[in-house]
Order: sequence, then structure tokens, then C-alpha cells
Amino acid sequence: MGITDHTPSHTPSVLFVCVSNAGKSRMAGALAENILATTGGRLDVHSAGTRPGTTANAESVAALAEIGVAAPATPPQPVDPDLLRTVDRVVLLGTGAQLSLPEDAHGTLERWVTDEPSARGISGMERMRLVRDDIAARVSDLVRDMTGERAGGDDRRR
Repeated sequence: MGITDHTPSHTPSVLFVCVSNAGKSRMAGALAENILATTGGRLDVHSAGTRPGTTANAESVAALAEIGVAAPATPPQPVDPDLLRTVDRVVLLGTGAQLSLPEDAHGTLERWVTDEPSARGISGMERMRLVRDDIAARVSDLVRDMTGERAGGDDRRR
């Protein structure tokens, strides 16, 4: 339990979770998919919220678009209990999302205490760019760890 299986028949998987699945977890998923498209790596990427919102955060979508990454077109999603049991890694983004893995879970749970510029009085797109850049660096490391693939450059372009 907790060790990613890198055998050719197993595609590793990750579930990014935040509270609303409107910003941080969607951003992490989109950034991971972008790295995989560039490197050809294999990783099943999912995102969800513990209390999903109804629409994506517009500033999050804009911050991704600035670096050429498309935000998911699907509405925010709830955490799927079956997926929670089967993914290799669950990543909680920020401190707001509270979640425990079921006892029969296959993977591991970790929390990324992401930068929160609003605590320093930074708001709007400046805030979202800082959040994006923090998440992008963490996602790049995670993709490399789970797939052995390196990002094809700095995915945190400004």
C-alpha cells in the first residue's frame, strides 16, 4: 500500500481535491494534463471537491489561459468514493478540504499547504498567478515522481 506501481500494465493515478473543485484542484489537474501532453507520460488525472461549487473560478481559468493551459470544460465534481479507494495518490490542496481515505484505499493521502496570497493582502489576478505558480511547481514534481517524466521546460511561465 502507498507505493506507486510502475509496471507497464499499470497506469498510475492521482486525484486532486480542494473544497469546491472550482479553482485549485481543477488547476492542478489541468497543469498535470498539460505536462503529460508535452512529455508523453502516462498518469490518470482526476480532480474533485469536498463541497463542489457550480462553476469554475474565472480567475483560475484566466490564469491557466495565460500560460496556454486549457481549463477543464466539465463542471466542478464531487469526490467519487470508488475513485478515492482506487487511485494511487490523493492530494488535498490547501487547508480547507477535509478528507480521510477509506480503510480499503489503495493509495496514499497527502496535503499541499499551498501559497495563499490573500493572507498577505494580494488579490485578483495577481493572487491567482501566485497560486498557479505554486501549484505548477508541485504538480511538476508529482508528475516526475509518479511517471519518471520530466516537464518539457518551465510550466510556470509568466
